[in-house]
Amino acid sequence: MKIRFSVIGLLLCCHVAWAGNLPRVTPESVGMSSERLKNADAAIEQAIKEGRTPGAVLAVVRHGKMAYLKAYGNRQVYPEKKPMTVQTVFDLASCSKPMSTATCAMILMERGQLRTLDAVNTIIPNFRSWSVEGKDSATIRVVNLFTHTSGLPSYAPVAELKAKYGSPNPAATMDYIATCKRDFKPGTGSQYSCLNYITLQNIVEKLAGKSLRDFATEQIFKPLGMEHTDYLPCKQNKKGLWVNTDSPRWLKEGTKADGENYPIAPTERQDDGSVLLGQVHDPLARVMNGGVSGNAGLFSTADDIAVFCAMLQNGGEWNGQRVLSPLAVKAMRTIPHDLMKFGRTLGWVIYSPYASNAGDLLSQETYGHTGYSGTSILIDPVNDISIILLTNCVHPVDKSNVIRLRALVSNAVAGSVIK
Repeated sequence: MKIRFSVIGLLLCCHVAWAGNLPRVTPESVGMSSERLKNADAAIEQAIKEGRTPGAVLAVVRHGKMAYLKAYGNRQVYPEKKPMTVQTVFDLASCSKPMSTATCAMILMERGQLRTLDAVNTIIPNFRSWSVEGKDSATIRVVNLFTHTSGLPSYAPVAELKAKYGSPNPAATMDYIATCKRDFKPGTGSQYSCLNYITLQNIVEKLAGKSLRDFATEQIFKPLGMEHTDYLPCKQNKKGLWVNTDSPRWLKEGTKADGENYPIAPTERQDDGSVLLGQVHDPLARVMNGGVSGNAGLFSTADDIAVFCAMLQNGGEWNGQRVLSPLAVKAMRTIPHDLMKFGRTLGWVIYSPYASNAGDLLSQETYGHTGYSGTSILIDPVNDISIILLTNCVHPVDKSNVIRLRALVSNAVAGSVIK
């Protein structure tokens, strides 16, 4: 029988309890202050009061232990209110890029199947290089995909592609990316592009010989015991189509999703009045790539993400399961020398306008990523602390802003480190 702890009990108890794959401990036992962590609570509660997000889950990992785990507000406010729980499953949006796509590519690199300097067109033959009126040209390489320095457009015309090729159609999506106009010479600029990671997905799938979903599950999520992390979390009907429900597919038939059973947080309300539940919010991932996409589509919980962060902080291994080598982990958090000014590593961000979630107090080696749906992951290897902030700010309408909240929470958590 599982022992369940309230947040108050968690803070007061002095012994270790197990939360998923991470031991749950008091903040004080890992050199943090429970009292000072209340500043993070206050920042999140104020954001909810201001209508920036209906709810949130905050997880703090230090020294391989869950030091803080708390839910705030509601996971759903339309068509009815449902409370947020720490077990809530979130659409991770672009946090899918480092957690799945980039990590899978690094695994292939360790196997001797891939290099960052490989030309993309040696793996995807119809992938165009950059050129200007045929007079000048430059090859787009794998490292340019990782670091968003390829020159690919930031997004694709989803409605146009759907009308022309039908939906879903991942092959048509990749054909569009392979042949579309490049915006600048690779390596000379930076433009955040979902197309980079869909291309990286196709590279992973070609080299691995299986889908990104299957490869990530086999190589990352299953070994780490991340049982509530997947690309297609909701149940399917007899025709194999998505069912718009907060009941994840791992529930037994007839079981209602609730706080103990990992309910899925909804995102944006659609034109027909329904809300997206268990279907990725990102249109390109949902409409054209069928939910399994290199740029977005992963769903997960704070507990599972905490295990992933602990694995990285522990040099690529957790609980006897090695996902990456220590050198691969170090490479993932290091900016390539000739691309230093752009601030992006092989999957993560160290400094850029998108890295405002790091706040002002964590070390300069802190790396992380954010997701459009309101998710954020930060890992500080110097202070051995990871901050996971999951919000549902695009529910029920996409007009909220949690950019400043992320930084405020990071500062509050950093300020609670006293040893």
